[in-house]
Amino acid sequence: MIVVDANGARIPSIGFGTWELRGEDAVRLVANALEAGYRHVDTAARYGNEVEVGKGLRASGVPRSEIFLTTKIWPDRFRGDDFRAAARERLDLLGEDHVDLLLLHWPNPDVPLAETIEALNWARATGIARHIGVSNFTTAHIAEATRLSTHPLVCNQVEYHPFLSQDKVLAATRAAGMALTAYCPIARGKVLENATIADIGRRHGKSAIQVTLRWLVQQDGVVAIPRTSSPERAAANIDIFDFELDPAEMDAIGALGSPAGRMVELDIAPQWD
Repeated sequence: MIVVDANGARIPSIGFGTWELRGEDAVRLVANALEAGYRHVDTAARYGNEVEVGKGLRASGVPRSEIFLTTKIWPDRFRGDDFRAAARERLDLLGEDHVDLLLLHWPNPDVPLAETIEALNWARATGIARHIGVSNFTTAHIAEATRLSTHPLVCNQVEYHPFLSQDKVLAATRAAGMALTAYCPIARGKVLENATIADIGRRHGKSAIQVTLRWLVQQDGVVAIPRTSSPERAAANIDIFDFELDPAEMDAIGALGSPAGRMVELDIAPQWD
């Protein structure tokens, strides 16, 4: 497993995403993922599964000290006191005494970023979160947030896959010493339809999904959090550390990206770079 060093955090480069996982399936899948070798689990208040994720952590038998646990707070709770209450609630629901990374899930233009960043730093200072960061932040947001934050921000979690160029955001996170965590890393399965990625996979005896995940984590400072409801696919997604893409292959996959490749566009989304 590659580990990404980001402003003092050591983030396993492949995490298990839990969006849309529910109930006992979520418990079982999280436990199975950890048993398969994952050491990074990603959830969020918005996912409505923090209770189950916490149960899955404990059911796995993997020591908590070996697991990097991320959760996120939705922007409707970005006011200072409400944010602090929401941060405490994350621990109550997870059944944990801390998370390893607490993120702002999306920017909220209706709340001064200074107020939210102050509350995020409070979570870091009190030990609720070992590390803090952001998600779906543009380069301008990153610049403002890093200027306002007392503690270092370690991550910006954004959509990133071969069909979406994120060069500007990636340059900004690297300049700030942050990791870029890629959600939707396989473009909701679209990579399976791409001939370039499939051809590279055949050369390595790997699937298009495995090639895509390898392409992501082989980039400096990039983490990927694929989600699947299949234990078999979860095991395959982490089986990417026994091969390496050469520079020409990396470039060929990178050339597939454009700003038009975005798949996640919510009403609350900022004006993207």
